[in-house]
Amino acid sequence: MPNVWRTPDDILLVDSVNYLSPEAEGTVVVASSHGGIYAAYKAAAGRARAVILNDAGVGRESAGIACLDYCEKLGMAAAVISSASARIGEAADMMRRGVISYANPIARTVGCTPGMACAPATLRLKAAPSPTGKPAPYAETRFVISEEPGRPRVVCIDSASLVKAEDAGQIIVTGSHGGLIGGQREKAFNVDALLTVFNDAGVGIDQAGIGRLGPLDGRGIAAVTVAHTSARIGDARSTYHEGIISHSNQRAATLGALHAMPVRDFVERLLTSFSS
Repeated sequence: MPNVWRTPDDILLVDSVNYLSPEAEGTVVVASSHGGIYAAYKAAAGRARAVILNDAGVGRESAGIACLDYCEKLGMAAAVISSASARIGEAADMMRRGVISYANPIARTVGCTPGMACAPATLRLKAAPSPTGKPAPYAETRFVISEEPGRPRVVCIDSASLVKAEDAGQIIVTGSHGGLIGGQREKAFNVDALLTVFNDAGVGIDQAGIGRLGPLDGRGIAAVTVAHTSARIGDARSTYHEGIISHSNQRAATLGALHAMPVRDFVERLLTSFSS
């Protein structure tokens, strides 16, 4: 299935906001990304009429639905579907069985309300007014937490899309959800890292929020998720400094990952296993 496609009703579906193209202008977009600010920014920058995202279990400081207020300030209709109703990372599943959990006032004005199925909600949103504001430039961050001779680097990236080839063999802490994009197991992560860390996005239906862990285990890559209530989704700094491990694959468990262990402690344990 493609990452971006249109329905017969001219609704634009995209498995990740990172795939949005100029064709988003003036359309209702259903993106299966988490409902954080960056996803909202991408939809607004693409000049979409309205957007539906995934609430990622809402999470710490309501980071999973931060898109609602952000879009409201731009005069843009926005809603999120419950992660308990459809798989995060799969726009087609959101359209098929997603249920709206939250909607901002502009979306509610045109009849997109909590409890409504995603598909009819998109048709209501086609009547939403065009956004009146223009989003200020916003960039996800990438920074190195630790870089010592003889030890792997600890790299924090707000989105898994920011990973680079040079990150192979390193410890990569992300702000991204742990779901598979478009259900593609081969796309679980773009490099063979030593360790990858994600947000469990509330785990959700079909355990979609931790879908990357198994495929990465098969590649010999340690992977863990942090509880969505412990760290702000979309914020790698929060993942590293505040995240508490909720799930881990076998490779990570072999390296010492434990349920309820702070991510920072696990990373430190890994680093001390390397001679300096």
